[in-house]
Amino acid sequence: MSWGTELWDQFDSLDKHTQWGIDFLERYAKFVKERIEIEQNYAKQLRNLVKKYCPKRSTKDEEPRFTSCIAFFNILNELNDYAGQREVVAEEMAHRVYGELMRYAHDLKTERKMHLQEGRKAQQYLDMCWKQMDNSKKKFERECREAEKAQQSYERLDNDTNATKADVEKAKQQLNLRTHMADENKNEYAAQLQNFNGEQHKHFYVVIPQIYKQLQEMDERRTIKLSECYRGFADSERKVIPIISKCLEGMILAAKSVDERRDSQMVVDSFKSGFEPPGDFPFEDYSQHIYRTISDGTISASKQESGKVDAKTTVGKAKGKLWLFGKKPKPQSPPLTPTSLFTSSTPNGSQFLTFSIEPVHYCMNEIKTGKPRIPSFRSLKRGGPALEDFSHLPPEQRRKKLQQRIDELNRELQKESDQKEALNKMKDVYEKNPQMGDPGSLQPKLAETMNNIDRLRMEIHKNEAWLSEVESKTGGRGDRRHSSDINHLVTQGRESPEGSYTDDANQEVRGPPQQHGHHSEFDDEFEDDDPLPAIGHCKAIYPFDGHNEGTLAMKEGEVLYIIEEDKGDGWTRARRQNGEEGYVPTSYIDVTLEKNSKGAVTYI
Repeated sequence: MSWGTELWDQFDSLDKHTQWGIDFLERYAKFVKERIEIEQNYAKQLRNLVKKYCPKRSTKDEEPRFTSCIAFFNILNELNDYAGQREVVAEEMAHRVYGELMRYAHDLKTERKMHLQEGRKAQQYLDMCWKQMDNSKKKFERECREAEKAQQSYERLDNDTNATKADVEKAKQQLNLRTHMADENKNEYAAQLQNFNGEQHKHFYVVIPQIYKQLQEMDERRTIKLSECYRGFADSERKVIPIISKCLEGMILAAKSVDERRDSQMVVDSFKSGFEPPGDFPFEDYSQHIYRTISDGTISASKQESGKVDAKTTVGKAKGKLWLFGKKPKPQSPPLTPTSLFTSSTPNGSQFLTFSIEPVHYCMNEIKTGKPRIPSFRSLKRGGPALEDFSHLPPEQRRKKLQQRIDELNRELQKESDQKEALNKMKDVYEKNPQMGDPGSLQPKLAETMNNIDRLRMEIHKNEAWLSEVESKTGGRGDRRHSSDINHLVTQGRESPEGSYTDDANQEVRGPPQQHGHHSEFDDEFEDDDPLPAIGHCKAIYPFDGHNEGTLAMKEGEVLYIIEEDKGDGWTRARRQNGEEGYVPTSYIDVTLEKNSKGAVTYI
């Protein structure tokens, strides 16, 4: 099946068909473009939705701690990744399908125009041959008629007896001339006819089939390209299905991670004050006055003294207890009046002191109407009074706050110690290689680092003293072990789920194993042992031996990953592909940072 043999006379139809094919290709390209815009808008709306509902972590106290909140934020992260995959689909379609279609449509238009021009030229040449043949035919026909007229004129003169001989000879010459011209035109017409027939055969059996074959191949390639684009359109979606499935699995795992028991325990840990519930009120018998004997005598001194002792004992018991909301009875009892203190006597005549019901009302009113001594956490978040030692908080909350501060100070101390070590290494390198830098220039930074270390150690010591005071007041869970070396961040004692440390195994609260130094699930986000992400790469300009501890040897031209930028000390932390890490001089390398390194987590 060939267009050249089957459609030899359908040039205009093929012209329209090929134009329709290009229009269809461009229409499909427009469809893909609109699909790309839908994917981009969808991804943008998803990212805006995630951004809208993501927490604004202004302070560490507002970080989500409940498993339901953490699960929701994990779902938001997975949804953000899902939006990223929709962007990948849009980019793949734009590059692999839409861009390819537009380029191919342009090439197709150019090729079609060239083939059609060739066909029109061939048709024009054939038309020119036909015109030449037709002109020679008409000329031959005209000369033949003139020759016939000359012959008739000659025969008429020849038969006319009145005609002179000169007229007959002239007519004869005219006949011979016309006959000769007719023969020449006949030969020319025959040649032109033969030439036209040859060109016509060549046109319809060679030239036109070749042009139509090229048009057919062009149209078939267009069809194949559409098929490839259809497949690429589907592959763009299919490639991201595994990652989208992982995002959905992450959402399911986040839903399974919700633990109502743990959330309830967090509520207890967040709001537990550490105070004991108020004790029982002492029984005061007011029925004794029923049996009191009518007597105007006064109470004896010994009876009165014993009554005073009983009263003090009663008030002392009330003072020794912890009251609700941290409110204790006032140290001095209200003044005793005749209505609040009276004497009673038993049937045998003995007298004793009793309290009326007014002191009970007084205590209850103090509990109900007295303002709590401890400000609420909401008022603290709004900028309420906050003391350095957290003495405004309940004991349990104060202990946790102090423990968190100590952990933060320990981390800062570790950073300063690492910086000190790096400065000492750099100083050693400068001393061995003076051309790299002046060792004296590092002395101010070393002095500042040492001051920071001393300040942090004093802060840790002060907070540990406050923590010991709180633990001693609340009974503690055992003596907290103080490490002589502040640089160690993990204590050797036992850690309860509430974050307190104890050496007594009998006092340890049984629960799920927790890592030392972690006091909430949320800290795991910041404390993991995964390798640092690569934020760029570098190329060694000069070789470096790296004999000192902590440095990384490199060869000239070697490419390394950057995992930590130069902090102003002249050293950059790098890593090889085999995982070996160390510091290299910043002046020895050509650093290239990734554009998305800020905030990105791209593990190499």
